[in-house]
Amino acid sequence: MPPLNNPMPSSNALLQRWKVWERSRAWLAHSMTLSPGVSRAYGHIMTGQRNPSGLAGELAATARLAVPLAAANVMQMAVHSIDIIFVARLGQDELAAASLAMAAFWFLNYGLSGLVSAVAPMLSAELGRRSNPVRETRRSLRMACWLAVAGSLAGIALATFSEEFFLATGQQPRIATLAAQFMAILVLSMVPVQIATALRIFVSVMGRPVFATMITGLAIVVNAIANYAFVFGNLGAPELGLIGSALASLVTSSIMALAYVAAIAANPRLRRYRIFGRWWRPEWQRLRDIVRIGTPIGLTLMAEAGLFTGAAFLMGRIGAAELAAHTIALQIASFSFQVPNGISQAATIRVGYHFGAASLSGITQAGRAALLVGVGFMCLAAAGFFAFPEVLMSIYIDPSDPANATLVALTTQYIFIAAAFQIFDGTQAVTAGLLRGLQDTRVPMLIAVSAYWLIGFSAAAWLGLASPLGGSGVWIGLAISLVVAAFLLVSRWSRRASLKLLPAMAQSEIYSPRIA
Repeated sequence: MPPLNNPMPSSNALLQRWKVWERSRAWLAHSMTLSPGVSRAYGHIMTGQRNPSGLAGELAATARLAVPLAAANVMQMAVHSIDIIFVARLGQDELAAASLAMAAFWFLNYGLSGLVSAVAPMLSAELGRRSNPVRETRRSLRMACWLAVAGSLAGIALATFSEEFFLATGQQPRIATLAAQFMAILVLSMVPVQIATALRIFVSVMGRPVFATMITGLAIVVNAIANYAFVFGNLGAPELGLIGSALASLVTSSIMALAYVAAIAANPRLRRYRIFGRWWRPEWQRLRDIVRIGTPIGLTLMAEAGLFTGAAFLMGRIGAAELAAHTIALQIASFSFQVPNGISQAATIRVGYHFGAASLSGITQAGRAALLVGVGFMCLAAAGFFAFPEVLMSIYIDPSDPANATLVALTTQYIFIAAAFQIFDGTQAVTAGLLRGLQDTRVPMLIAVSAYWLIGFSAAAWLGLASPLGGSGVWIGLAISLVVAAFLLVSRWSRRASLKLLPAMAQSEIYSPRIA
């Protein structure tokens, strides 16, 4: 009998092969396992089918993320509105001062939030590639938190010059002094706000956006109680007036950050990521990636926030009544904007996931779903603005009070202009989120700067200060900027393939013939 070419392996060899196979199987199972929340959000990819339900399936997946995120955004606006409601009872000067301080604070805060938010498309892409997300998630989130703290400390340092800045922009000395005092306390909340931003992104990408909704709901209650206590001296607290409202914001943001930490620690699916482990250890490449992607996002948000901040300063030069009316109208418009803003955040996660999975059809359907929902909602918002302006402003003031007649007339004008640009505002917000999911941030930044400042602010300054339109001219300038931004961003999204913004494998779906 001839000898066998492949003799039977020994028992030791079989045992070694069995161990290697078991380790490989365990590693593969671990790397392919996502939390149930993530599996529900991205279930159609987990089955191995890229887009089994088409647009309907993507609409459902987007809604599971967008609804709680939009609700959290609206609630966050309610938190800020509570400050305005309490401060408005102190007087017109106090309201104007708080408006200036908040505008400056959120200008800095939005820029830093944009930098930190770069971690969202990074985490989503990791999940889309089906790699083991635990280590990558922990390291990326750690670097995002580093940037949150470092950037906040820099913002606090800049805020020490707030009074000089307010005076340099032509504000009245009394209002500038009050605004600087308010800002000195408010700016301290930047650290917990940014930590909460990073942790909110983590729970959202991991399929638990409802945590953001619940924690923001808690913040509404905390902020209302804190304002009630510190502004008017109730519940045994000292009566601090305007400064009390700033202190209430600091207390509220700190409790929000702690609530995210507690929620993550209490949830087994999130706790397994051990995001607070080795918090001192640097990951320089990930830090560079966040800065590379996030810096344009931060500058984009600063350009947009700066536009509305600049509008507040223009209104301050026109008059205190115009500034107060601008504040109320902007609060109302900002409420409606939070819905497409939440859809934009969901779109970044959905497109980022398909980007990591190199799925052309997934990217396309995610874009269609997000734009359909975002634009549809803003059509409804515009109709509501036109139909019920006094009902909306009654949240802040009493429209029937004769003393508020001028304020009501001005606010109504601004709300009507806001109604006219709702669709464009929603379109540009959602499309920017779609492009961030593709990690395309530099050109959208240039679009934002050009639309908001070169075109929008220039028009607002000229129409507001050099024409008889006054405050209405400022709002027309804002509308022009949003129309231009929406047009340019949609144009870039529609040309994403020709601009080579898609991942390499998805590009091959376009330019390579399919073989059956």
